[in-house]
Amino acid sequence: MYIERVPNRNSPPAVLLRESYREGKKVIKRTLANLSALSEDVIEGLKVLLRGGVAVASIDDAFVIDRSLPHGHVAAVLGSARACGAEGWWDAAPERLRKVLMGLLVARVIAPASKLATQRMLHTDTATSSVGPLLGVGDVAVEEIYAALDWLGAAQPRIEKRLARKHLTGATLVLYDLTSTWMTGRCCPLATHGYSRDGKRDDPQIVFGLVCTADGLPIAVEVFPGNTADPATVAAQVEKLKTRYGLKKLAWVGDRGMLTQARIDTLLRPAGLDWVSSLRAPQIAELARDQGPFPLSFFDERNLLEVTSEAFPGERLMVCRNPLLAEERARKREVLLAATEERLQKIVDATRRPHRPLRGADAIGLRVGPVIARYRMAKHFTLTITDTGFAFARKTDAIRAEAALDGLYVVRTSLSAEALSAKATVSAYKSLSAVERAFRSLKTVDLHVRPIFHWNATRVRAHVFLCMLAYYVEWHMREKLKPLLFDDEDRDEMQTGRLSPVTKAQRSESAKAKDATKRTTDGLPVHSFRTLLADLATLTYNVCHTPLNPEAKILMITRPTPLQDQAFRLLGVSPACTQ
Repeated sequence: MYIERVPNRNSPPAVLLRESYREGKKVIKRTLANLSALSEDVIEGLKVLLRGGVAVASIDDAFVIDRSLPHGHVAAVLGSARACGAEGWWDAAPERLRKVLMGLLVARVIAPASKLATQRMLHTDTATSSVGPLLGVGDVAVEEIYAALDWLGAAQPRIEKRLARKHLTGATLVLYDLTSTWMTGRCCPLATHGYSRDGKRDDPQIVFGLVCTADGLPIAVEVFPGNTADPATVAAQVEKLKTRYGLKKLAWVGDRGMLTQARIDTLLRPAGLDWVSSLRAPQIAELARDQGPFPLSFFDERNLLEVTSEAFPGERLMVCRNPLLAEERARKREVLLAATEERLQKIVDATRRPHRPLRGADAIGLRVGPVIARYRMAKHFTLTITDTGFAFARKTDAIRAEAALDGLYVVRTSLSAEALSAKATVSAYKSLSAVERAFRSLKTVDLHVRPIFHWNATRVRAHVFLCMLAYYVEWHMREKLKPLLFDDEDRDEMQTGRLSPVTKAQRSESAKAKDATKRTTDGLPVHSFRTLLADLATLTYNVCHTPLNPEAKILMITRPTPLQDQAFRLLGVSPACTQ
């Protein structure tokens, strides 16, 4: 028997209960009842019964949801981590530990927290996502979390070697930069006072250096005591990549504070390595004196001039002029000069007032010192202090000489023009901004390397390495999810067609359209990486059962929205295939 809907001209269709049988070679239909007067719910129930199902009074009698956990972001990160080869990173670990390590990695991307909070997120009793059930670590203990972290710290050289051989073999450029993050407490031997890039002068800190590919993909990280100077970290990284990982031909890209002349002469040049860096301000001034001034007519349409100098043998020097930067520096210098003059004039007036004038060279000097130091303009003023008066004047020649260098910076490299053109050299140096983006993600917006809840130096290093691996996965996810993010999908094409590498990079028209409309070309909402993960998290992992068999658990995944479906397709991940 079956139910059939028969069209009925201008009237509602007739709903008939029918059966069919065969007479010889002919199939005969016979109507048993007209069900048109029944409600749709009853008709659907009859269809279920005719198919061999069971009809129930309400949905609650048929289906019970025991637990619902956020799942979409877990599926996205877990699938991406596996696609990146994360399972091979800890293939030497015991099976149980491999699952815990994967859980730590996924948890650091979706919800960075302390190791205790991570254990609670993974455990079945306190789970806040589907990571634990998917990986089978719902009964994980805190001791296992720390055991996994210790194993990861010991395996860091092997994993970094694997990444270096995968991404740096045959490559020319290696980006390297350093940052710091402060710590609380006094127990960690790495935490010492030093130059703080976060403005936390009163807190101890650690310093860590990040090695990246030319595209900003992290390869290796190393943690140093907080009082380690930038140049002092270069030797360890050179030894790591050249000796330990067997990479012989590389060009280091670092800022002028990192790759100093001393480090080039004592480390890179003897090791046969090339470099891309820049000159310090005094070196630029000396170059300008030796080569003569650099008038605007010397620069081509790329705002770029390539020169050589006997002071830098075997190197090519790219003198770059950024007109916008020149204009801004001139404006700022004039503002600071005017502000300094205004404050100095008040001291002059104080020495000339009729009632209790300011007297004494020492007293006048105590007033002048903080004013001159406030805006760092002492080099541009001539100061005359006596016991009875004070006078000042601008050093016009010094100001004019500094203004001649406004907007100029010089990129240096040992690579030949055949290996790296002048334009590519400047672009390579400016690609250090990719490392800065990595630091921003590691320290603030995404992965939150701090607060660091460890005091043991080995675990602090393992924690920072875990954060680096999490960013490695995030980097790959961002690359694939660019159509749904505010990131510029056509950035590489814009860079290729860019006339001048010196001027500020412009976003493509498609990126500007996303910025303006907050929609993709498909009409989907545009997200940041963090808000996209939050959207994916609304796709849930549901544990259900039926009253007919309460012990049999049924796992069901929420149907994805169009945005979620597009994200999974871009990542090449199925939310139902991660178990």
